[in-house]
Amino acid sequence: MFTTANLWNKDGLLIRDGLWDRLAVIVSGLCLVHCVSTIAFVALLSSAGGMLLDPLVHEIGLGVAIALGFFTLGRGVLDHGYVMPVAVGSLGLGMMIGAITLGHDQGHSGAEIFYTMLGVGFLALAHDLNYRATH
Repeated sequence: MFTTANLWNKDGLLIRDGLWDRLAVIVSGLCLVHCVSTIAFVALLSSAGGMLLDPLVHEIGLGVAIALGFFTLGRGVLDHGYVMPVAVGSLGLGMMIGAITLGHDQGHSGAEIFYTMLGVGFLALAHDLNYRATH
């Protein structure tokens, strides 16, 4: 049977071991830390928090999340055949994409942060589901 894990069995790095899913969950966690630390920085030091609120930081982070999600969740469907992780991950990415369109200064009173954190939570859940389905 063809699996994508067989394509990545070089030098002891087994995709089956969940390396990429674990990495994606770590990146999701870092995103949550970023959101919380941005709130703290803005509350304490508005000049330092301004750098973390730069839209470019969020656009790059969203690009990384989409790439990791596409790679790991897509590979998971090919390996184990379950679509649920992709569905949950797509919901999370959709929330994150929607949240980034709200912007910081449009007077949405924290809606962007709320929907981003909710989307990140769904995306982390999707990677966990994918990891469990693979193992």
